[in-house]
Amino acid sequence: MIARLLPLLLLFLSSLVVPSRVVGQAGDTIRSVLQTVDIQSGRIETVYSDDRHFEAPNWSPDGRFFVVNSAGRLYRLRAGGDMRLDEIPTGFATRANNDHGISPDGRSLVLSHHAEEHITDPGQDWLASSIYILPIEGSPTPVKVTAKAPSFWHGWSPDGRTLAYTALRDGEWDIYAIPVSGGEERRLTTCSGLDDGPDYAPDGELIYYNSFCSGTMEIWRMRSDGSRAEQLTRDAHSNWFPHPSPDGRWVVFLTYLEDHGEAHPFGKQVTLRIMDVRDGSVRDLTPPFLGGQGTINVPSWSPDSRQVAFVSFERR
Repeated sequence: MIARLLPLLLLFLSSLVVPSRVVGQAGDTIRSVLQTVDIQSGRIETVYSDDRHFEAPNWSPDGRFFVVNSAGRLYRLRAGGDMRLDEIPTGFATRANNDHGISPDGRSLVLSHHAEEHITDPGQDWLASSIYILPIEGSPTPVKVTAKAPSFWHGWSPDGRTLAYTALRDGEWDIYAIPVSGGEERRLTTCSGLDDGPDYAPDGELIYYNSFCSGTMEIWRMRSDGSRAEQLTRDAHSNWFPHPSPDGRWVVFLTYLEDHGEAHPFGKQVTLRIMDVRDGSVRDLTPPFLGGQGTINVPSWSPDSRQVAFVSFERR
């Protein structure tokens, strides 16, 4: 069991809270760049950059701001505003990772937080990750949703009632769903191998996710009750974090140019690709860039389904 979990331990260690200045190869530091790409023209624009390490942009449902995480805290960045990160107060939840998001009605935030009081080994603090909800403006008292850990949020149902997440239970990483108010979690996947990154289609009928069920990391989808799972991509790459567009026509996802097995490491050559839901065709959306963990872990579509926000990185 220990040998089996070791690769997954290394995988999720890359999801943990990181310091503001991250050391790259040969002692380089990392610069983070928030960018948007137009899905029709392919035009890429830089929204904001900083010498701190930040990740995982959520685009607000009204299009007015982004939410990102950095060093365990959440920040708001106004779209087209005064280019600075404003911290969102999250009370005790100051060990958030890049699995966070905004409710469909724009009133609430969800985050995955490593409860510090349960940490005995700092190298395994991800084992204490649980899911919390708080108002969009922040709160000193986030409300815990999941009773079991580790749990990492990824999707919010369009009706606002259900959260989808990946969780480690009895040595298996699978996808689960739970009411926003808490309660009993429901297991949605049972295939051996890592299942991760669940995100709801806008009609709430389907969940898109990435899975190692076939022996390579590919994009899958299933009914929201976990039935009728089907594999959508079959290629030589590692494909992660599918996000359906608000209009339901497209699915954007992260592709590692090299096969990394069940891992999604930071600082690798990646590209964003986009799938047309009507015929399943896939095309590159961006040229290759330095990214991976933290690029699009969470939903990042613009409300009009025309652009996708993502984070690339530069070694300095």
